[in-house]
Amino acid sequence: MTRRSGSQQGFEQLLEYIGEHLDFESGFYNDAYMDRRITARMRRTDTDSYRAYRRLLERDDGEREELLDSLSINVTGFFRNPDAWDGLRSVLRDLTGQNRQVDVWSAPSADGREPYSVAMLALDDPEIDADRIDILGTDINHEILRTARAGVYETSKTTDIADELEPLSEIEPYVDRDGNAFAVRDGVKDMVSFEQHDLIRGDPKGTFDLILCRNLLIYIDSAYKVPIFETIEGSLRDGGHLMIGMTETIPTEMRDTFEAADKQHRIYRKR
Repeated sequence: MTRRSGSQQGFEQLLEYIGEHLDFESGFYNDAYMDRRITARMRRTDTDSYRAYRRLLERDDGEREELLDSLSINVTGFFRNPDAWDGLRSVLRDLTGQNRQVDVWSAPSADGREPYSVAMLALDDPEIDADRIDILGTDINHEILRTARAGVYETSKTTDIADELEPLSEIEPYVDRDGNAFAVRDGVKDMVSFEQHDLIRGDPKGTFDLILCRNLLIYIDSAYKVPIFETIEGSLRDGGHLMIGMTETIPTEMRDTFEAADKQHRIYRKR
């Protein structure tokens, strides 16, 4: 389903409703992303126009919650884009070899699999001193942070957790498997904490040695990418590292702030 299912006016009025009544800033995201997520819910509810879907939202609390969950960017996985983690491995080796304390921020962290992956990578690599690493995961969605803190994930038709964990030499020290359920062990969870944070409107958080902001920018309207990078810049120490998604780029306005440290793996250094 595309915007042919309703007029441009109907789409814009629906976005206004979402902003006013669901407290979701749709303007931060590009229209293509919003349209994909909304029309997916329209298909699920057998709704054939934006106006009809808005009327459904007005009377159905459950559908409002379902839409908010759908709009939250929570596509993730353990060791997503496995090749990129080779570059991150080198960064963590260098940082823990040079610093007594290494602070890492995963933003957005979605359901926690990215920050837990950082912790597992550190614990699994003898050249990384995991005892020196402290990891913060943040996300705007407080519901998905509950999943992150619980640290339990299930294999489904679309997600094979065992395959996601293949980059590890072995998974037993880090994950307790019970059939299709995989629970992150306490030794991994102890390295990670979670907080709610809005990366666009929120203040910088601390001074980090490494920030991961991967696979968010592809969904964000270009006008709001610079505020994200300003938050990142304010949260990153001089010489600190930033890792973005494999198909993402640094905004033109921020290219004097960051230099490529490992261009192949999209790792940059704050000048």
